[in-house]
Amino acid sequence: MWRSLAATAALTVTLTLPALVVAQEAPATQKSLPEQLVDAFNGVFGVHPGMRANHPKGVALEGTFTPAASAASVSKAAHLQKKKTPVPVTVRFSAGSGQPNVPDTSQMPRGMAVKFSLPDGSKTDLVVLSFNGFPVATAEEFKDFLLAVGASGPDAPKPTAIETFLGAHPAAKHFVESPKPQPVSYATLPYFGINSFKFTNAKGAVTFGRYQLRPVAGEHFLTQEQLATAEPDYLTTEIRERVRRSPAKFKLMLQVAEKDDQIDDPTIVWPDTRKQIELGTITITKAVADSQAAEKKLFFMPGALVPGIEAADPMIAARSASYIVSLSRRAQAQ
Repeated sequence: MWRSLAATAALTVTLTLPALVVAQEAPATQKSLPEQLVDAFNGVFGVHPGMRANHPKGVALEGTFTPAASAASVSKAAHLQKKKTPVPVTVRFSAGSGQPNVPDTSQMPRGMAVKFSLPDGSKTDLVVLSFNGFPVATAEEFKDFLLAVGASGPDAPKPTAIETFLGAHPAAKHFVESPKPQPVSYATLPYFGINSFKFTNAKGAVTFGRYQLRPVAGEHFLTQEQLATAEPDYLTTEIRERVRRSPAKFKLMLQVAEKDDQIDDPTIVWPDTRKQIELGTITITKAVADSQAAEKKLFFMPGALVPGIEAADPMIAARSASYIVSLSRRAQAQ
């Protein structure tokens, strides 16, 4: 657990800053915001050619998605309609760091990405995080957050840039200082959509909401004794062994916004009392044999949507564009 702001900044830098490396192709002022975001990630975590700028350490798996009976009432999206056969999905779990070799025992949020392969050949993605809420409200603020982390090395003068930033951004301070216990498995963590989406059903009725993925196996975390003996890659090893024995399942839920809920500010966590609608079940059945090779070809994007689902938060466009920048750079390095 990160027990103080100073310890948090120091730990972040110690774990993720082998060097401050920022791309120098052009002055930052001449670059788009998505390019600046990727540069800021590189400034915190270093440049790792051929790898994702964020969440490079992961594991790919395969399975299916079966929509719930209630899904079609929310959206006309193809994968949410009742079908004779489930929709194939590719799932990627990832460690929450830009370091390819970050140990699974690190106290960082984990990621989960799901690619739905629809019968007409189209695809749609879901990108979620194992923390409910986000440190900042806009992509511009997220860039500033990353730059502050990158400028807060062990020898940085006090107050450090990250201390100053967190002092002015309570949501970011909460995000950084909140406990992030290590899970028993990637399959025993809940995951939350960062941003809000607009859902439209076949009758034109509109619902705004955020995704949540709930593990059917329940939420389970390591004890301190278990954590002390956990291997650096225990999550990857565990999920592979888990799905070899039996499928890992998640319930895909939609937390519905009420009239006065802010849908364009991901720092605001809606109350648990908000209505939730079950959209379906993701069933992970097997690990990809050569995950590293598969992951190089995989590309998930929050804005990869199909009719019936639209972005409701401007941050989604910036996130998606930064993913494309990262993809382009890692493709050039391969």
